[in-house]
Amino acid sequence: MQKIAILSDIHGNILALEKVVADMKTRAVDTVFNLGDHISGPLYPKETLHFLMKQDWVHILGNHDRQLINQNPQQLGLSDQYAFRCLSDSDLNWLRVLPASSLVENQFLLFHGTPSDDTTYLLETVACGRARLAAPEEITKRLGKTRSPIMLCGHTHIPRIIETHQKDLIINPGSVGLPAYDDVIPEYHVMETGSHHARYAILENKNGNWQAEIIAVSYDYQQAAEQARKNGRPDWEYGLLTGFMPQTKPD
Repeated sequence: MQKIAILSDIHGNILALEKVVADMKTRAVDTVFNLGDHISGPLYPKETLHFLMKQDWVHILGNHDRQLINQNPQQLGLSDQYAFRCLSDSDLNWLRVLPASSLVENQFLLFHGTPSDDTTYLLETVACGRARLAAPEEITKRLGKTRSPIMLCGHTHIPRIIETHQKDLIINPGSVGLPAYDDVIPEYHVMETGSHHARYAILENKNGNWQAEIIAVSYDYQQAAEQARKNGRPDWEYGLLTGFMPQTKPD
């Protein structure tokens, strides 16, 4: 493999995904790694899942994928509930066989959050309602004993390229489908990228050295936002339009 596309956190946004795939085709990638949270959200979960099922990519589970297949449907959050209602049991069977992590060619370690927890942020630390870049010692602690020359994670939707003190490379490609969101774990906070773009990463081997690049792709985000509005999710609508979250903290 000489050129790899890294995707994560599509969240049912087939409109963004199709534009990302079109952009990938202009870059002649050899392999695609897809880091999870494929379909959860008030957009197009079934269409997105059926598109992914046709792709010869390396897929892993995200925390929302795991919740869809393991959690009591009555206990799911709004985004997972919408996706669950749209999917058949055979659709969910595709998710059920995906691994939580994957080591490819003994070099690329794929996971969603951290190597041991798909709900923990690896590269960000939440404080005072926002997320900052985690300190090197925080990243080291979250990695535990896990080491790989190239580690690929998602979950936060914030694109980052980090080199550890051990010279391992960590890449979060950002989110294909959702440029901003809020959450209440570990405390209420927002994650914002500041624009509507669909994001992914390219990892390329040039003369024996791996070089990483974050790509931002424009797409019909207004249509995606309108779909969120129709499905009763003004928070998603605002996030999709702007890359920010409304300045109103929930009760």
